[in-house]
Amino acid sequence: MTQSVAVVDYGSGNLRSCAKALERVALERGGATIVVTADPEEVRKADRVVLPGVGAFADCMRGLLAVDGMREALEDAVRKQAKPFLGICVGMQLMAERGVEFGTHQGLGWLRGEVRAIEPRDGLKVPHMGWNDLDVRAGDPLFKGLPTGTPMYFVHSYALMPGEAADVSATAEYGGKVTAAVRHANMAGTQFHPEKSQAAGLRLIANFLDWTP
Repeated sequence: MTQSVAVVDYGSGNLRSCAKALERVALERGGATIVVTADPEEVRKADRVVLPGVGAFADCMRGLLAVDGMREALEDAVRKQAKPFLGICVGMQLMAERGVEFGTHQGLGWLRGEVRAIEPRDGLKVPHMGWNDLDVRAGDPLFKGLPTGTPMYFVHSYALMPGEAADVSATAEYGGKVTAAVRHANMAGTQFHPEKSQAAGLRLIANFLDWTP
């Protein structure tokens, strides 16, 4: 049976490029229906869920909560049914307990930790924008075939400061360590944009589609 992937549309993010990358990988692998949706029931029914996001933490969280029933659908699909989940950029940050940007704002609370402004040493510019090599935790299924040293594309000014070191599956060096990817049970997230990271990003997406937590 062809699996379905719901890309959550809540008025924020790189929906088109994210969906196109998923569709390309799915086509090459002979399966998966990609649905961009703001319908909570579509999210509940999907086999996998992707939450993209671009912009400020608070704005994205407000946008998500403004979609009637979407938070409940995500809690049902991801937390109760334990379907594979991938958060991208701010979509990953929303997994945290809170974000600290122009005040303190509650996140989904799926991971311990909070999202704070990056403060790189060595006079490096913010936002952190461009290609950076990853330091990957050995054996992580989402990084199969993507060893330490693999470059991915980042655009961000804030990053997750994890409460649990075990949740971090990859870091990047940008005037200090930056959380580049997380994984906890059936939930994964990337601070970088796999849909903008060429072949390496497509490989990570393929790994997500194959992943059985």
